[in-house]
Amino acid sequence: YFSYAAMNAGKSTILLQASHNYRERGMQTELYTSALYAQMDNHSIASRLGVSAPAKLYEPGDDLFAQIEMRLDEAPLHCVFVDEAQFLTQRQVWELARVADRLGVPVMCYGLRTDFQGNLFEGSRELLAIADSLREIRTICECGAKATMVVRLDENGKALTDGDQVSIGKDVYVSLCRKHWEERTGHNL
Repeated sequence: YFSYAAMNAGKSTILLQASHNYRERGMQTELYTSALYAQMDNHSIASRLGVSAPAKLYEPGDDLFAQIEMRLDEAPLHCVFVDEAQFLTQRQVWELARVADRLGVPVMCYGLRTDFQGNLFEGSRELLAIADSLREIRTICECGAKATMVVRLDENGKALTDGDQVSIGKDVYVSLCRKHWEERTGHNL
């Protein structure tokens, strides 16, 4: 499953609520988030609402299928949740698909679809291609329309149009509709 949205749509909140629902019924879950956030939130998934839960960190070289298979050898596992799924590699997305297909454990991924330049992230691209279920989580632009894009702002509030695809904790991101994203970035093909 892949649930995607622009920034600040509540993806982490929904993930934490779904995991809570499993645990409330006596089922075990495993939570993962990108190691890019290790220094930001102390190995946890945190919601803007103040709710958080411990999570394992994944890095690009990690074999998630092997990790989850080993976890299953220790105790039952009813669902795997992955936050910041846009940072998964193509290989890791396939490993998670194998967790669902071969180990019978549902995998629910949550992440961004596109970066601040309007380009797909590697993990999101692969999830959009192979996930059994896709769900858009909606948030709104400053104009009230559905926000589908993200703009990265510099310290003066000016939209950045180039730079590294990933920038954690240094910049401000704002979710916008396509029209306002194009206006703010000057994007024109």
